[in-house]
Amino acid sequence: MADQSLILLAGEVRGRTLWQLDGLSDEQARFAAPGLRNSILWHAGHALLVVEHLAVMRLADSKEISYPPDWWDKFGWQSDPQTVTSWPALNEVRAHLARQLPRLISLIESADEARLGRLDADGNSARFEVVHGLHDEALHAGEMYLLRKMLKVRRGD
Repeated sequence: MADQSLILLAGEVRGRTLWQLDGLSDEQARFAAPGLRNSILWHAGHALLVVEHLAVMRLADSKEISYPPDWWDKFGWQSDPQTVTSWPALNEVRAHLARQLPRLISLIESADEARLGRLDADGNSARFEVVHGLHDEALHAGEMYLLRKMLKVRRGD
C-alpha cells in the first residue's frame, strides 16, 4: 500500500514552492537581497535538484536526470550563484518542478514498504531520503517567501 503521508507531504511542499513562484517576473525571480547570494530562482532550481537526487533517483533506482545538465552548476550543492552568467527562465524552472511532482508521487505509490525501508551505503532508508529532500525544499520555499516579502518592501507595496 502506498505511503499516503509521503504523498501528502510531496503535494503540500511542492504546491507551496510553486505558489511562491506565481506572479513573479524573471527579474523578480533573480532578486537576491543585499548581503545574500541566493535568489528566488536559485532556491526553486535547487529544490528541484535536491528532490531529484534524494527522492526521485533513489526511488527509481536511476542516475538519469530530468533537468538540463548545465543546471547542476547553477543550482547544485556546490553552486555559486554569483558566478552564473546565464540563468534559465523562471517558467522553465517552474515547468520542471510541476512535471517532477507526478513522477515523484507515482514512484511513492509504487514503492512498497520493503522498497521505502531499503538502506543505502550511509544507512539511510529511501523513506528518509524522500522526507529529507522534501524538508530541504520546504526550507527553500521559506527562503523564497522571505525574498518575496523583501521585494514588496523594496517596491514600497
